[in-house]
Amino acid sequence: MLYPKDTCSREVKELSGVWRFKADLDNVGRQEQWFAQPLTDTIPMPVPASYNDITQDMAIRDHIGDVWYEETFLIPRSWNGQRIMLRVGSACHHAVVWVNGAEAGSHKGGFLPFEMDISHLVCSGAENRVTIVVNNILTWQTLPPGRIKTFDDPRHPEGYQIQEYFHDFYNYAGLHRPVKLYCTPKEYIRDTAVTTEVEGANGLVHYTVECSDPEAAVRVKLTDKAGTVVAEANGASGSLTVEKAKLWKPLAAYLYTLHVEMLDAEGALLDHYPLTVGIRTVKVEGNRFLINGEPFYFKGFGKHEDSDIKGKGLDQAINVKDFNLLKWINANSFRTSHYPYAEEILDMADREGIVVIGEVPAVGFTFFNYNEKVYTPDKANDETLAHHKDVLTDMIARDKNHPSIVMWSLSNEASTFQEEAVPYYKEVSDLARKLDATRPITVVEWALPDKCQVAQMFDVICVNRYYSWYNDPGALELIEHQIEWELTGWNRNFNKPVIMSEYGADAIAGFHQDPPVMFTEEYQCELLTRYHNVFDRLDFVIGEHVWAFADFATKQGTTRINGNKKGIFTRQRQPKMAARLLKDRWEQMGSYPVK
Repeated sequence: MLYPKDTCSREVKELSGVWRFKADLDNVGRQEQWFAQPLTDTIPMPVPASYNDITQDMAIRDHIGDVWYEETFLIPRSWNGQRIMLRVGSACHHAVVWVNGAEAGSHKGGFLPFEMDISHLVCSGAENRVTIVVNNILTWQTLPPGRIKTFDDPRHPEGYQIQEYFHDFYNYAGLHRPVKLYCTPKEYIRDTAVTTEVEGANGLVHYTVECSDPEAAVRVKLTDKAGTVVAEANGASGSLTVEKAKLWKPLAAYLYTLHVEMLDAEGALLDHYPLTVGIRTVKVEGNRFLINGEPFYFKGFGKHEDSDIKGKGLDQAINVKDFNLLKWINANSFRTSHYPYAEEILDMADREGIVVIGEVPAVGFTFFNYNEKVYTPDKANDETLAHHKDVLTDMIARDKNHPSIVMWSLSNEASTFQEEAVPYYKEVSDLARKLDATRPITVVEWALPDKCQVAQMFDVICVNRYYSWYNDPGALELIEHQIEWELTGWNRNFNKPVIMSEYGADAIAGFHQDPPVMFTEEYQCELLTRYHNVFDRLDFVIGEHVWAFADFATKQGTTRINGNKKGIFTRQRQPKMAARLLKDRWEQMGSYPVK
């Protein structure tokens, strides 16, 4: 799916702003066809943003079910005869869209865009109305999963229910990313896919262009940063050779632009789309992860799209601040834990040279014990697998051209110890390799190495572990023994490189005690240091992603004090003591540690 851009043949209108909003507290709006007429009794609601923290109403914050959004827009007369598209960047987690009372489309899955052709539904030069109902319910057939819990006891009112979910971040809901209108010509470029290679000093850019008319003529031109054409070709697929190519490198990004042109029979331009291209290669070789043939060591974090008030709503001020902090702390990478992030974030990673592991929202598929199974007919079943594959397909289709993404993560902390997980992940991993043969794949493990049934299917082993926190809390003296024992087991059993994809401790900013105790900033620093001692002596460890970049919101519970406090930065992006520790460590380490 091509991101909407203004070009000489396309035009984009931003619909983000303050929409009319109505929480369907009784969940009757669909039955009563609220979409048929303008919504009544609405309140203002910003888009993009999560709706949960915007009002002072707990009933809205904790609502289970539908909420309704509405906005009006004008179609310019200059768009007459064009193909008019409505694109929703993200709707958590299910949505139906109506335009002028007629259904335009629907979507399942909260972290990827969907779009629909509304040319036949709109009136040019007149006011049009878009209505979107968004539903936040999670089931075992969604990613992430959840279930509605009901109560049958005298302590709870009749009909009382709650949304249970098994992931440790708040179930924010709403229209989290921009809503856009855009137009293209009737004959248009559907998609463009690019892969790259390096041959000596030259770069190869392989491209495939899909047009609405398969017989249409296609011309491509690759330009450098100065706008100079460095290679060009005709045809819907082919290869471009860039002599003395400037490579996309971690923290030293260089980007070319591929101008794709669709032509009519006389050679006149029908449609034009510019695509950013970074020339680089990725490969796993033995115990090393190679970018452009050079060993790469992952230094960075697991993150969240999360901030005060807006929740998971796209906030470019927060995004720019986060990238400035990543560079300040000498990080070079992050994982999109635990869902695909906004395309605007990936664009920034492309420009800034930050390496990204892209992850599907398959988080919460475990009960953190070896007795309760998840991959069963009544939980994560064939319907779940089909949705998992759909989301994976959509994520790779959206993000395949980003040079910053070097690996796909197909799940986080799933019950990979189950025998039933083997055929499930065989299908998912086979699909990922079919869709993208150029990037390695991984799953992020919770099970111990002697329990895991699926690691052999993947290229890199990512491990989340919290020794001295959830395991043996407070026992800092056990960390080095435990983590060396486990990581050595992963490499010995599967002969693959290992990334410590999560490790850390909650630290409440301003809490201090020495000797260190849990929840203090000193304890967080001491825990990280002991993990690092082990990483530095194991040559198969190729990365460290601290959990987490910043504090973030979670559901309420006795183990969470107004959210998860494992951030190296507060939720307001202020550094804790551990930030200086990591900044110094990663600066001294350089681009690749000597072990």
